[in-house]
Amino acid sequence: MDYNFIVIEGNIGAGKTTLSHKISEERNAKLILEQFAENPFLPKFYKDPDKYSFPLEMSFLADRYNQLKKELSERDLFKSFTISDYYFMKSLIFSKQTLQDDEYTLYRQFFHIIYNSLPKPDLYVYLHSNVDKLLSNIRKRGREYEQEITAEYLLKIQDSYFEFFKQQQDLKFLVIDTNDIDFVNQGSDYEKITKAIFETECKHGLNRIIL
Repeated sequence: MDYNFIVIEGNIGAGKTTLSHKISEERNAKLILEQFAENPFLPKFYKDPDKYSFPLEMSFLADRYNQLKKELSERDLFKSFTISDYYFMKSLIFSKQTLQDDEYTLYRQFFHIIYNSLPKPDLYVYLHSNVDKLLSNIRKRGREYEQEITAEYLLKIQDSYFEFFKQQQDLKFLVIDTNDIDFVNQGSDYEKITKAIFETECKHGLNRIIL
């Protein structure tokens, strides 16, 4: 399929950044990576979510908007297409689980003011893994501030993603079940997932594949 802008999304620990890296290198794509490691509120949030959820989500909102606006407006003529390991809508998905109702209502107002000014992806890929696999991946990569993440929190994030997919009919969503493959270490599995992404003819709305 001929795409100009592809998003690779997924829950925490799903492997979206690794896959985006591999595809960008193999297919000469411009790569956009979320700069979450620079957010000073993230380690504080995992230790005290009630206190730091709103400043965390507002800072993510500003950072994601500024990065995507800049990167997507500057086309690289030497690259085949653009691939990103997140999209702006991620802000709304995560904030719904972290903010209180009154905070979320205010946050949504800010979100929708700026959302329509961003280009939309031609394909939105979601890597689906069960919670046990996600927790295992989180432990393996060893980020200290992520070790407090619970299975309950991951399930809430997962539910928010799927609720979002059902509500949006103007985008093409491709949900790929990756529970039985290892596209990081197995070349044949990587070929399977890239074939699914680039050769599946997706309709608008939700499309699903089990690998």
